[in-house]
Amino acid sequence: MATFSNSQPLLIHDYSFLDINGYTVELREFEGKKILFVNVASKCVYTPQYDQLQELHKIYSEKVVVIGFPCNQFLKQEKGTDKEIASFCRKNYGVDFLMASKIDVKGKNQHPIYQWLTSKSLNGVKRSKVKWNFNKYLVDENGNLLKKFKSKVKPMDEKIISLINKPKIYD
Repeated sequence: MATFSNSQPLLIHDYSFLDINGYTVELREFEGKKILFVNVASKCVYTPQYDQLQELHKIYSEKVVVIGFPCNQFLKQEKGTDKEIASFCRKNYGVDFLMASKIDVKGKNQHPIYQWLTSKSLNGVKRSKVKWNFNKYLVDENGNLLKKFKSKVKPMDEKIISLINKPKIYD
């Protein structure tokens, strides 16, 4: 797990999470690719965005890793177990992009990845709040926060696609 330093923000690649099957995923595996983090829910007005998340994954998998983080913190719209969530996503949307085990994206039990995504002192870019399901955070190939997108911004929106297609920036 990540270690903290006062000298510089941590990179997202310093973190890990459990996938929906209970296996540890180290984000350093994705160095060299952008990562799109999305807090997802099965019973939300934005749930149909799973279609576009899957499309984004299929078309741009050489450039970006899509990771869905199920969360039940917004009107309890993700009540299922990890197994039920995985089944729902496969059956209804053909999801085969990476899905995490259900987490909290805000509050006292906020997952460390979402602490990084929402805290300027950790990400070095900006402070933000996860306000609803299907908020999106895009991180560059070097592990730097690029941008946060609100729920209403669809995964295949040109704002997201243009950042995915932006050439790599090397240190």
